[in-house]
Amino acid sequence: MLALALALALTGCTPGGPAATHSATASTTPTTTPSPTPTGPAIVPDGSATQNLPFFRSIVDQVAEGPQAAQGRAYVDALVAAGFDKGAMQVTQDLTTVGNQADSIQFSVKWKGECLVGQVGPSVPGPQTRVLPLVPEGTCLVGQTRPIDW
Repeated sequence: MLALALALALTGCTPGGPAATHSATASTTPTTTPSPTPTGPAIVPDGSATQNLPFFRSIVDQVAEGPQAAQGRAYVDALVAAGFDKGAMQVTQDLTTVGNQADSIQFSVKWKGECLVGQVGPSVPGPQTRVLPLVPEGTCLVGQTRPIDW
């Protein structure tokens, strides 16, 4: 009955008049707000390292496509901006001891007793990401890493 009354009210409007403008506006207004759909992976704060690997990988891939692809700081900064804890990160040096670009750089995020690890560089066939166990010292990367003091 209500639908019939609404239909009659809308058909009673004359084109070009104020009522027509009002009814056209009212009829194009959505009755429900659509919920946004995710455009890609997202961080899972309570999830495991494996559950967060797709998001970690998406951040690494974005940086690797940019002009700072060989700079460890760019990965750390992008991961922090995406919601990862800087205090749980490690990164290797960008340059060798004689000042040449490193063949590869590694960076990691300690996550719930595991490690999200990334590796990029000229000797690596594209960005690599993995979930790996902590090393016995409780860190993610072996050897000397650079301080993340910025």
